Amino acid sequence: MTEPFRMALALVTGLALGTLFFYGLWLTVRLSLASRVPALWVLGSFWLRAGSVGAGFYFVGSGGDWRALLACLVGFVAARYLVAAGTRPATPPTPPIPSPLPHAS
Repeated sequence: MTEPFRMALALVTGLALGTLFFYGLWLTVRLSLASRVPALWVLGSFWLRAGSVGAGFYFVGSGGDWRALLACLVGFVAARYLVAAGTRPATPPTPPIPSPLPHAS
């Protein structure tokens, strides 16, 4: 396998791992808010996401090339920004209008 191809593959792998991790985090927060047992969602999701990402980085790093790990990390961090931009609501939420409170004069 040629060097540029291996770096591109590591970058794409990092993008996939980052998308899995950060979209999974976003989904976990949304599901845990509506759940009766949110701790189960949070802990289960964390172990699944961390295990998947750890295994992916281990697989990329098993070749012994630190540049492939760096490319994977760059893809992982880039995926964080892509997922954040993709999951942002179309319109920002408006703050509630405060009702006037009665006060002593």
